[in-house]
Amino acid sequence: MFFLLLLMMLASLFFGSVLLNPKEILSCLIQNDRTSVTGLLLFHIRIPRMFGAIAAGMGLSCAGVILQTVMNNSLASPNTIGVNSGAGFAVMIGLALFQGRAAHNAIFAFAGAFLTTLLIFALAYMADSKRTTIILAGITVSSFLSAGINTVKLLSDDITLNLTTFMIGSLSDVTTKTLLAPGIAIVIAVILSCFFGSHMNVLSLGEDVARSLGIPVSLLRFLLLMLSSILAGCVVSYAGLLSFVGLIVPHIARRLFGNDLRLLVPLCALLGASFVLFCDTLGRVIAAPYELPAGIILSFVGGPFFLYLLLGKKGGRRVHA
Repeated sequence: MFFLLLLMMLASLFFGSVLLNPKEILSCLIQNDRTSVTGLLLFHIRIPRMFGAIAAGMGLSCAGVILQTVMNNSLASPNTIGVNSGAGFAVMIGLALFQGRAAHNAIFAFAGAFLTTLLIFALAYMADSKRTTIILAGITVSSFLSAGINTVKLLSDDITLNLTTFMIGSLSDVTTKTLLAPGIAIVIAVILSCFFGSHMNVLSLGEDVARSLGIPVSLLRFLLLMLSSILAGCVVSYAGLLSFVGLIVPHIARRLFGNDLRLLVPLCALLGASFVLFCDTLGRVIAAPYELPAGIILSFVGGPFFLYLLLGKKGGRRVHA
């Protein structure tokens, strides 16, 4: 996984609308050259974008694993249950209230993601965790919040955010300034998520088993929901509504590495980072000198994958949670 991530990081630096020479990149890094054309492109665009993609992949993948475990639903992810839309709506409210300033994006995104997660979790509890009911509730909430995002944008002249790229999900506007605070929060939340692996293993066996082993189930669920909200919200605050990462990566990781969450959470983080880096780099290469936002590539991959998971059970195949 580390080798794959390193390979994707190098590809992200080399490839794009302009192909950079490896020798020039190495020279700029060694000499800390930020004034040449290569140095400007490298330090001000590609390196921040690379770390933005890594943080986004780690955050959304870990959030997906957590939500699937807490809700006991293999289709749960920040996108499918509306958490991303909740974070996006809160970001738009924050931008409108603070006259277009993005300084508090991460805080508003976390609040929106957490409130939406609690709402969906309450609906899931009332629906007795039926997998299709939860997803339908998430789609409904997501549609409502997406309408709210468009409404706030139309009513506020102070918001300078590009709504199209925000709704699709893009890493093209990532800078060191916009990434620093949410990036640090994502790294901390991912590390904390790894420490909860053994507890999530017990929780996945059922509430009764967890309680019999002395696990405070309600507190554990609350903490895990907070972590997933921090992860998803921070990603939305700088990258917009990137879709399906939290759904695709956990399923692939389970197939490759098994269901032990002590290993699955950190491996999901590495695989998710590599996956988003790949999609972002691919979007820059296939349409050069223009680019396709990472969110479009993710939607092309994620849509059919979601349909496969949704219909898999009806086709007689069990889709593991």
